[in-house]
Amino acid sequence: MNIRNFSIIAHIDHGKSTLADRFIQITNTIPERQMKEQFLDGMELERERGITIKAKAVRMLYTSEADGKEYILNLIDTPGHVDFSYEVSRAMAACEGAILLVDASQGVEAQTLAHAHLAQSLNLKILPVINKIDLEHADPDATEEQIWEVLKNPVEASRISAKDGRGAREVLERVIREIPPPQGRADRPLKALVFDSFYDVYKGVVIYTRVVDGSITAGKYISFYSSGATYKVEEVGYLTPKLFKSDSIKSGEVGYIIAGIRDIHEIKMGDTIHEKDKKIDAPLPGYKDVNPVVFAGFYPVSTTDYTALKSAIEKLNLTDSSFNFQGETSKALGFGFRLGFMGLLHLDIIRERIEREFNIPLIATNPSVIYKVLAKTHQASKQGKYIEVTNPADFPDYGDVLDIMEPYVLATIIAPLPYMEGIMNLLKEKRGEHIKIEYISATRVLVEYYLPLSEIIIDFYDKLKSVSKGYASFDYEPHGYRSSDMVKIEILLHAESVDALSFIVHRSKSLYRSRQLCEKLKDLIPRHMFEIAVQAQVNGRIIARETIGAQRKDVLAKCYGGDITRKRKLLEKQKEGKRKMKLLGSVEIPQEAFMSLLKISQDK
Repeated sequence: MNIRNFSIIAHIDHGKSTLADRFIQITNTIPERQMKEQFLDGMELERERGITIKAKAVRMLYTSEADGKEYILNLIDTPGHVDFSYEVSRAMAACEGAILLVDASQGVEAQTLAHAHLAQSLNLKILPVINKIDLEHADPDATEEQIWEVLKNPVEASRISAKDGRGAREVLERVIREIPPPQGRADRPLKALVFDSFYDVYKGVVIYTRVVDGSITAGKYISFYSSGATYKVEEVGYLTPKLFKSDSIKSGEVGYIIAGIRDIHEIKMGDTIHEKDKKIDAPLPGYKDVNPVVFAGFYPVSTTDYTALKSAIEKLNLTDSSFNFQGETSKALGFGFRLGFMGLLHLDIIRERIEREFNIPLIATNPSVIYKVLAKTHQASKQGKYIEVTNPADFPDYGDVLDIMEPYVLATIIAPLPYMEGIMNLLKEKRGEHIKIEYISATRVLVEYYLPLSEIIIDFYDKLKSVSKGYASFDYEPHGYRSSDMVKIEILLHAESVDALSFIVHRSKSLYRSRQLCEKLKDLIPRHMFEIAVQAQVNGRIIARETIGAQRKDVLAKCYGGDITRKRKLLEKQKEGKRKMKLLGSVEIPQEAFMSLLKISQDK
């Protein structure tokens, strides 16, 4: 079978999208006049930030120089950032092989390690490729040794420059020669894997699929294994990367299906498609459901946008099934949603996509993780079970809490030796627990630490890049829960608790974080006609306070001389008015006050 399905995997900024551009040019998939850099990164956000957010599939036709035969190459370009590792796992489920791309100037980094181990666990054929050999400080020999160390197998790596195209054609020849063809057969009953989808206003849900057995043609009735829903196929075709209509997509091929699906809840990533009335014994091995690690509340600035926000989140969830959502209400912000993400960058990307693509201004609350709490009054806790809390506002009263467990991660950091002292100090500040240090070369060190997830979700990555001058790479994976001395900090404005500003923090950092937030809110909240107290409360005790002074009006401006009693009467009247306002007035909180929590440092 002259088909090869493969993906490109690498650490962030190692040249995946650039190599995909060279493959597209070599195979003449896109006319030269339409070609542009990072062609597969079609999203405006991707081009602005220079990162891949969504895995992209493209079908290329290539005539091999070795045997003169024409091959169908289905390439999936994947993201590199740790927050989007679920996209990589989805791409690999639809492939038989992967190109492991490594920057010759940076060497093996944390995500390189994670992606390589994932590919090995899925039994994919791995082709190591060393990129950026044209750079002055490139060291391909040392990089190749590091790759051998990672793969535990001395496989010769191709040496290329994706920027100028050097060696790219040889990599395509290796793909044909070394990656095995698909094993499925066209004469078997239909089995196809759903690996991605998106919503089109006119066509409904467009499903990206990898056909394992059988074939799909327009007019055929298909069913989804998980839901049992049945639809008539209206259109099938290939991804070039635009949708290119064809008569059918057969065993081993990657393409798209349009079946007039309007209910986006019918589609589940990793689901198996089969023919109607032809039951299959077991679904295809898709990929596991991911568990979000960071949670935040999204609320529309205008309450009339609530329905539009719900629709926007559902449509985005179709293209990105790794975040989950559920409705929630806040006294301060009204109706909104609590969303779970894979990391802070993931949160930021989803927020920006909602604001840009759907034109809905948002307020995002401070990010939080899942805590497990044992409380006296909770029914589950009476049976010795911990309850999961994602929203600080839902935390039990401090007098009821018996134990709080916070999530930990196993963090892997790879960095040059000279920066290790700064990195170790940072890990100590973040309550890290040392596991091991390993020298992967004469100048590069691999460090493993257990870290509380709450300490790394806000600013850890930025600080790590700062202390290592950008040379350190970082990856993490969940590693269970541990009991911790965590406390809930409530923010009181004018003696009223603002649930949206509450957050959970380790007791050792509660005083610093409280003072920092109160000072920030004092600057952000505009003055009112009455004095406002900004207070932070822990376990019923006020530990920090700032005061926003009253906005004063010069009531004596209209007095041109006259008796002092007249002036005193005006001042007393003003004083009484201020006193009533203080009793009855409400505080308006600007959107920046909520956004500021994302930017507050966690350090002492």
